Amino acid sequence: MTATLLSGNRVMQPAAFEREIERAAAAMQSSGVAPGDAVALLLRNDFAFFVASLAARWIGAFATPINWHATPDEIGYILEDSGARLLIAHDDLAAPLADRLAGMTLVCVPTPAEIAAAYRLPPSTAPAGAMAWDAWLPDEASPAPPRGPGGASSLIYTSGTTGKPKGVRRRPFEPGHLAAQAQIAVHGYGLDPAETIRVLMTGPMYHSAPNAYGLVSAELAEKIVLEPRFDAEELLALVQQHRITHMHVVPTMFVRLLKLPEKVRAGYDLSSLRFVVHGAAPCPTQIKRQMIDWWGPVIHEYYGSTETGLVTGHGSSDALARPGTVGRALPGVTLRVIGEDGKHAGTGEAGDIHVRSEAVPDFTYHGHPDEKSALEQAGFVTVGDIGWLDEDGYLFLCDRRRDMIISGGVNIYPAEVEAALLGIGGVRDCAVFGIPDPEFGEAVCAYVEPDEEATLDAAGIQRSLAGSLSRYKIPKVVRFETHLPREDSGKIFKRRLREAYWANEGRAI
Repeated sequence: MTATLLSGNRVMQPAAFEREIERAAAAMQSSGVAPGDAVALLLRNDFAFFVASLAARWIGAFATPINWHATPDEIGYILEDSGARLLIAHDDLAAPLADRLAGMTLVCVPTPAEIAAAYRLPPSTAPAGAMAWDAWLPDEASPAPPRGPGGASSLIYTSGTTGKPKGVRRRPFEPGHLAAQAQIAVHGYGLDPAETIRVLMTGPMYHSAPNAYGLVSAELAEKIVLEPRFDAEELLALVQQHRITHMHVVPTMFVRLLKLPEKVRAGYDLSSLRFVVHGAAPCPTQIKRQMIDWWGPVIHEYYGSTETGLVTGHGSSDALARPGTVGRALPGVTLRVIGEDGKHAGTGEAGDIHVRSEAVPDFTYHGHPDEKSALEQAGFVTVGDIGWLDEDGYLFLCDRRRDMIISGGVNIYPAEVEAALLGIGGVRDCAVFGIPDPEFGEAVCAYVEPDEEATLDAAGIQRSLAGSLSRYKIPKVVRFETHLPREDSGKIFKRRLREAYWANEGRAI
């Protein structure tokens, strides 16, 4: 059973959705896609994204979504590295790639009117030589049966915050994985097939978490409503209109929702919401508390990564009782924290987080298996996150080891400094990272996005932080930007801010 899909004024009923998947699977086979091949998707959240992803799985291929904010060179790298010979793209996104697709089949999907309006896109047409989506789909389809339970899984590229992105290629799901994954869907996402589920998709599905959430929802939900582009008040209106029960969001969306005038916030009926889950980035404790006060105990959080899948989860009561936690291990997941000495860290002691999960198949980095081996230890995997466990097994994150700043030999976690910055009145958002320092190796740098009417200055920021941070953690450099560079999910592109400082240093740390 599949969901009804809605976007703008368009509707795709379950029978049509399933038929479209079959037709796309047949078209992929006719285009030479074989089991184990990559099918590249350069699409915003649209019906075609769901159809192509599930069709690739049907024939045992790997759907490979690409961040459409990437440059042509970055997209070209993923196309080459993945070995994809089929690219399915929206018309306007394909146009800049016309000279980079030699030897590749390009199928173009018309950019929907609601997406074009949301992004204020000019009229666009497919590049010469592209096949139109509707013409590519056959009238009659008899695709081969799925290659094992669930067919192939995914080939999703990591963000590439340091260096080139790596393709996380996961093996096909086996029956044992599917049973554990069903428990993850219930406990991590709140997607219980025994209940009525109406989903609002807000985050871009080129990211691994919204991708997994959306595709699981396609099989379990009654309906999925696609918001063409996140807008805080439109989100409230869609929840009210469609009686939405479930959402997957990021903390930046909470911040923007809370910025709405009180009269606007009070003007919508949100009583249908049952399970709103967030992840992808830390959520300041005061923001989470305000959201729980507003929406009630429907706010949940998970922690995970592209490599590990969902690892921990918790609900509103845990968030209030243990501010800052990302929850306890989900069913089928085993956690341990390893200290600098290579031994298990004690309660409250920070170290590298190691994960083993029965809910997801094993993975490799496509074309770079040696890098996967470097992450493994006795059946556990670490992706460089640092954290600690309390006496009840609740996990708290410190930072990512690759983001850690080492200044004068002292470790500084940007997430701690960012949390302190977000507690200062007038600070809408921020990004903290290390920059070259001739004396200490690295210095702390903060970029601050202020509220529109805020009057902030660097000295004032530093004085405010002195009350909550050690002196060596206070940013030496503070810059203000009206709009910090972001992905469509709201995640800040730290790399773009950071790389300008390191470009001529001959080193990256």
